[in-house]
Amino acid sequence: EAYGKYLINSGQMVAALTIDPSSRLTGGSILGDKTRMPFLANSPAAYIRPTPSGGLLGGVARRSREVIALCEAAGFDTILIETVGVGQSETEVANMSDCYLLLLQPGSGDTLQGIKRGIMESADLVIVNKADGTLLAAARESATHYKRALSLMPDRQTDRACPVVLVSSIEKTGMDDVAANIASYLEQARKNGSFAQKRSEQIHHWLENETIADLIERFKQDVNIQSQYSDAVKQLDQGCSPARIASQFVTKLLGG
Repeated sequence: EAYGKYLINSGQMVAALTIDPSSRLTGGSILGDKTRMPFLANSPAAYIRPTPSGGLLGGVARRSREVIALCEAAGFDTILIETVGVGQSETEVANMSDCYLLLLQPGSGDTLQGIKRGIMESADLVIVNKADGTLLAAARESATHYKRALSLMPDRQTDRACPVVLVSSIEKTGMDDVAANIASYLEQARKNGSFAQKRSEQIHHWLENETIADLIERFKQDVNIQSQYSDAVKQLDQGCSPARIASQFVTKLLGG
C-alpha cells in the first residue's frame, strides 16, 4: 500500500490486483486485502481487485491477464500485482508483467539461498522491506547478501545485475529509489527492443496456458473420456498397467 500511495501522490491512477490462496479442501479464499490497504480502498484514484488463486501454481490466478488488460483499457497508469507468496516457484507473474519486483524481509536468505535459480533470476528489482528501527542493520546485511548473489545473474533482458533497494513502508523511505529503478529498467528495455520481445513472449505463453487449461476442461467434461479414465484407474489399482501407459491411453482420446 505504501508504494501505491506514493504513486497516487505523484498523480497516478493505480490498480492493485491481489491474489489470495485458495483452500485445497473447500476452494474458498478470504479476499480481505482491502482491510490492510485502507488508503487505497478509500482513494478514488485506486482500484483493488482481490482474486482467489483457484489452486493455480505460480502465485497468480488464471484470469489475471484478462484483468490486467481491462485495467489498461480503463486508463490506470500503474497496475500492481501482488502474488500469493509461494517461494521459489512464484515466477508466473513474470510472464504477465513489464517489471517483476521481488519483495523480501531482512534475514530472509543468505548468499547461498539467494543464488538459487527460479524466482531470483526472474526478478528485475529486489526490494528489502522493513529497513527501519531495530531491523535496519539486518536489512542492510540482507541487501549485501543479495547484491553478491545477483551479481552472478545478469538480467537476460538488459544484461545488467538486478538492483537491490532498501525500503520502509512505515517511514515511507526508498520509494523514490524503487520508482527510479523501475523507470530506468523500462527505458533501457524499450531502447534495446527487449520490452517488445518480452510482450510478444508473454502473449505466446498466454496462448499456451489457455490451450492447456481448455484441454483440461475438455478432459473433465467429456463423459467418454471420464469413463475411460475410471477404467484406467481401476487397472492401475489392480496392478495391470503402469501409470505412464494408462495415461497415454487416456490422452489419446483427446485427439478425438
